Amino acid sequence: MTAHIQIENLAKHYLLGHERVVALDGVSLAIEAGSMVAVMGPSGSGKSTLMNLLGLLDTPTAGSYRIDGKEVAGLSDAARSRERRERIGFIFQSFNLLPRKSALDNVATPLMYAGVGRSERRERARALLEQVGLGDRLRHKPSEMSGGQQQRVAIARALVNQPALILADEPTGNLDSQTGREVLGLLREMHAAGRTIMVVTHDRDVAEVAQRIVTLVDGRIVSDERAGTDGGAGVLATYGSESHRDERHAGTGGTA
Repeated sequence: MTAHIQIENLAKHYLLGHERVVALDGVSLAIEAGSMVAVMGPSGSGKSTLMNLLGLLDTPTAGSYRIDGKEVAGLSDAARSRERRERIGFIFQSFNLLPRKSALDNVATPLMYAGVGRSERRERARALLEQVGLGDRLRHKPSEMSGGQQQRVAIARALVNQPALILADEPTGNLDSQTGREVLGLLREMHAAGRTIMVVTHDRDVAEVAQRIVTLVDGRIVSDERAGTDGGAGVLATYGSESHRDERHAGTGGTA
């Protein structure tokens, strides 16, 4: 497969007072087009920093970042915005929906910034909401929907510009087990449709839905392993169950 994402010696440092904080420390990683990768790690490991850099929401202190062979680490703000809009879809734990807008308008909003006409915006947004099972919630605002429904709106919004790369940050973190299974199922469908999916999670159960699991500790990759061969079907069947949690965390003290 062709490398969709290629990072080499990517680093991010912050100044906290007079102290330098190393959030990401020379990470190198290649992610093939159409693959599904989970990034795990404890709090402070650098996984959210890595996602922000890959999503062009932040700039690296050092290193190279290429998407489809194009160097993007040093782009101007305007060029970064264009790349985000055209190439990347985001799914967040907190949904990040506009509270005063309907589900339809939330999904259509990215298309407005892309210069798409109103009629096409609404048609594409409607089709995606129907695809994620919310065809009867088009006019509902976030406060009128459950957490699972809000996350489905967020998934539809992530897809509306037809990006090749989807970045999902703890996408099941605020959801119950059943709804979490449904969201993971939608991510698998997106992957099956040919999109590159990266999921940041602290939950091993969620990570094992991916084909590959990369673990960060103290800003460095400490393991890079292939997950199960059943495409995550076994994990989805038992995700959130007490027996599955016990099985996955046996011998780990219950931590990822």
